[in-house]
Amino acid sequence: MSAAIGSGAAAPAVQDRTAPASYDDLVNLVLAGRLGPDPRALRIAVAFTTSQVVRHDGRRGGYRNEVLSLRLDRAVGSCAVEPGALSAGAVDDCVGADVARLLEHPLAPVRVAALDAYLMHVAPHTPENGALPRPLPAGSSLEKSRARAKAVVELLDVRPGQTVLVVGVVNSLLEALRSRGIPYIPCDLKGGRTEWGEPIVTDALAELDRCDAVLASGMTLGNESFEPLREHALRTGRQLVMFAQTGSAVLPRFLGAGVSAVCAEPYPFFWLDGGPGVIHRYGQGQELRSGDVSGPRDDRSEAAL
Repeated sequence: MSAAIGSGAAAPAVQDRTAPASYDDLVNLVLAGRLGPDPRALRIAVAFTTSQVVRHDGRRGGYRNEVLSLRLDRAVGSCAVEPGALSAGAVDDCVGADVARLLEHPLAPVRVAALDAYLMHVAPHTPENGALPRPLPAGSSLEKSRARAKAVVELLDVRPGQTVLVVGVVNSLLEALRSRGIPYIPCDLKGGRTEWGEPIVTDALAELDRCDAVLASGMTLGNESFEPLREHALRTGRQLVMFAQTGSAVLPRFLGAGVSAVCAEPYPFFWLDGGPGVIHRYGQGQELRSGDVSGPRDDRSEAAL
């Protein structure tokens, strides 16, 4: 369950809920105080990284994850980074800093985590803010990964024969797509091959015209590839579904502005605890339930979990 579900300081009674024109526009709205308290008056109390190394039973390969998280009152904002890419000095730099300064930090992961913390602070994942909770059962990391994957894939609205570009290879998501007979193109900056021996492409933008929908990780915020994906979806009308540990409070802001649905998972993530948990789903023009859903409306790192 997320610890980042509350707001300590009172936010303005009326917030601007208009979808931002771009990621930079969203940052400017925050800096201007349009979405809540002045970010110059809010300071990060705790900064930390979470690292994991995983190899599931029955899977051929393993992987590493590292996530930067910033604590703002009850809220925690997060951004995944490449393992070893973030110096200890960068983490130290965040503690005690005001949110506005971190929104202009030279490192993109710091900027994303700060924005995520702020937006979680002013608009936590609650039904009042458009989120519908989806319980995750207790279980092993693989069992919980598969449960999350099912909840994510249900957000896709694809017809038989349509192809999905998966940006940020997650084996459980690919497994869920395979079980539904949905063709996909796996894409990840690390390249390599999937659990089923399929080649993983490394240039998402080069594959967009071959696909009918995009399923992308929130990590695209941290590596600054989100905006081209959003702009493509907005221009073409194709579906863009986001699954987000990185920027879980950021991406719902783009519903109706290129993003069609979001599966948001704030810290602590499912792989940290074997007990029951919850994720939060947002859908543009979709009817979602907090329990099991019948599936897509088609008549039938976040890396590598």
